[in-house]
Amino acid sequence: MRRDNRSYSGRGGENRPSGRRPDKNSSRGFGSPNADRGRRGSAEDLRDMLYRIDHRGYPAYKDLQGSYDFGSYVLGIDHVQGDPFAAPTSVSVHIKGSRAGFPDWCFYDPERPYTRTNKTALEDFLIRKFHRAIGKISHEAKGSGKSGLVSCSDPGQEVLERSALSIDKNSRDMVFRLSVGFPAAGRTVLARELEKILFDFLPDCVGKTLFYHSLSESEVRETIELAEDRTALRDMTREAGLIAFAADGALLPRESGISQKPMNGAKLFTSPEEDRVEFTLPNKGKITGMGIRPGVTLIIGGGYHGKSTLLEALERGVYDHVAGDGREFVMTDPTSMKVRAEDGRSITDVDISPFIRELPDGRDTSHFSSLDASGSTSQAASVIESIEAGAKVLLMDEDTCATNFMVCDDLMRKIVNRDQEPIQPYNLKMRGLYREMGISTILVAGSSGAFFAEADRIIQMDRYEPYDVTDKVRKLVPLRENGEDVDKFGEEFRDLDLNSRRLKGSLSSEVRHGRGGDRVKHKNLGSDGFMIGHSMVDLRALSQIVDGEQTELLAVLAVGLLPELDGRKAYRDVIDMAWNKLRDKGFSSVFSGRIPGNLAMVRPQEIYASLNRCRLISANGRARVKGFGHMPVASGLSTEEF
Repeated sequence: MRRDNRSYSGRGGENRPSGRRPDKNSSRGFGSPNADRGRRGSAEDLRDMLYRIDHRGYPAYKDLQGSYDFGSYVLGIDHVQGDPFAAPTSVSVHIKGSRAGFPDWCFYDPERPYTRTNKTALEDFLIRKFHRAIGKISHEAKGSGKSGLVSCSDPGQEVLERSALSIDKNSRDMVFRLSVGFPAAGRTVLARELEKILFDFLPDCVGKTLFYHSLSESEVRETIELAEDRTALRDMTREAGLIAFAADGALLPRESGISQKPMNGAKLFTSPEEDRVEFTLPNKGKITGMGIRPGVTLIIGGGYHGKSTLLEALERGVYDHVAGDGREFVMTDPTSMKVRAEDGRSITDVDISPFIRELPDGRDTSHFSSLDASGSTSQAASVIESIEAGAKVLLMDEDTCATNFMVCDDLMRKIVNRDQEPIQPYNLKMRGLYREMGISTILVAGSSGAFFAEADRIIQMDRYEPYDVTDKVRKLVPLRENGEDVDKFGEEFRDLDLNSRRLKGSLSSEVRHGRGGDRVKHKNLGSDGFMIGHSMVDLRALSQIVDGEQTELLAVLAVGLLPELDGRKAYRDVIDMAWNKLRDKGFSSVFSGRIPGNLAMVRPQEIYASLNRCRLISANGRARVKGFGHMPVASGLSTEEF
């Protein structure tokens, strides 16, 4: 290949490669995590290497691994694909904070009380900008298989911390991670096509999306101000003693059952006057909406009037939403868990005795396990597991619940003797659950009036408009505060031991022997779940997992945590230890080397929920440890299998 002398004064401006070799301080120690295993050099060094390997066999691309100074940024070629049909090459872009140029108000300031989520909001904003930019260049380069494919994280409606872009909170240095399909004709290197990507297309995208001077200041400021307002609202609702809030003017209906985009022309939410609260946000100013207080809240109404739509907005209210979503100011307690029946799920050593006891076959429901649970036992287990995971609010929709778990009406109780029915229905337990453990319930119901006597607040949805009908219902059905056995409904929760499970994880049958030694294979199935070896972890019932990149992180965590479950450590301690590391250190807490660009942050509740559905975990005895304290764990989260 003959070197050309093309000018770089065109597309991309000052962010075009300078061609200069870096001095000893310019990129050393600032390249990709894998840079020490590759070469370091200038953009021209990379171009020279491309000339040398052109039309050689595809493995020649491996020689490019390393970091290269393009003047305004350092390009990291972190892991090169084995052939043009394999997963694309991992590439990273490293920009010094001083060059990126984002002002102080874009970041956390301890003297400004509501800025702690600004960095995540800025990262999300830049990822979206970059994704739109590369969509115009992907597959512009020619070749076989994944040649020319340029891709990065594609965020949905939620604002999540993602590994695609990391901004250091102190230096504000930036690392953007993406994938590039290195071009080939068959298995022959097409270096000219890769040169187009690395020297024309990519610098143009980087220059237009990752530097402050290239962006609209008003767009950046609106993004940051929205993040501050959402943080302020979460703090204010918590201080006001609310477990959920839906703002007046929120747009709750979605485009379709398979899309989370807002429905055009849908009716905007308006709070019932009895439940309206008001807050003053630092940027938006005054905001009003429906506040939901702790206890039992019942959402009723006819079919297609918006009951489930409201609940779905609340279940996703544990996350922030992008501007224009319509649910920007719909907030729910961040520990909230959506619970439903799951026929056929596995359960391992869960104490479901508060709901199910004295089975006809004599099985002990305080240590219940099943590889194929029924709807009622699966839902009972999910409630207890949610409590174990720290949930303070349970969200339920009658349509997806097991009827015999949820309710037993008075007539049925008169005909079927209580001694003959092992299931203690949830409608008789939910007030006791709040009284004994402070755990609230928000329940959608459309077919049974048996919940009326247990609800503190009753909201009726009529043509997508909520009305508070609590007083109307109370004239017909009094609140069950006293009477038959009411004090006993919930007393079982007093002795519930949340730190007693001792489980054992096994990866022996899932280990694949390869050139790199033993390693565990996992496969991301998106919102359906993930595979560890040949074992599937089914997450379809967990509607609060909203992104396939969250599933990828859960799979990685599961592979790392299964060996830590040795049957001696408390299950709760192992998971909490992993979550604390993840919260404090981010994605680097589970990766000792290269961090992939396809991860999104999860809550601790999702870590519990995914492991609870893993069939590679078994009961291994149960040490009764009274109380709710946590036992110390000596070992750290293993990263050897990652």
